[in-house]
Amino acid sequence: MLLDGLGSQSLAVDLAEALRGLGRQPVVVPAAGFWRPAGERYQYGREDWQAFRDTWLDAAALRREVLEPGDTYLPALWDVERDRSARQVALPLPERAVVVVHGLFLQGIGLPAELTVHIALSSAALRRRGVPEWQLEAFSSYDAEVSPADLADVLVRAEDPARPAVRWPQRSR
Repeated sequence: MLLDGLGSQSLAVDLAEALRGLGRQPVVVPAAGFWRPAGERYQYGREDWQAFRDTWLDAAALRREVLEPGDTYLPALWDVERDRSARQVALPLPERAVVVVHGLFLQGIGLPAELTVHIALSSAALRRRGVPEWQLEAFSSYDAEVSPADLADVLVRAEDPARPAVRWPQRSR
């Protein structure tokens, strides 16, 4: 399952709790654990919105280490805070596991998922939540070019985090 958008971490935590209540074993993996090293992320500057959107995530590593079928997963590849290898080992997937990956800009890049959820926010809501001005173009271009709201199995409009609106888009697969 892919949870895409700002606020996806708290949604992942809530979803994991609900899954446990249903007898499933959630495995929550932050996509940020698969961001590239700082030297690669900041190749075009620390505030390049296009690089932020398109190249910070090592999608191939996330696909290979977490999303491809198998009986193990890697919780993180890169420690962004320390800017070094996370030095984690592959862990076994528990029986009845549900893998939940949360992060930004996860749709439209070929990541396999049985279910995708997109959290949609306007530019004003992004500003209210503290998104830096230089990142706003990344979000608006992602919406315009990828159309994550149309790709998602579930759309969450979260202008007001206390009152999100959930929509199950009608689409053919």
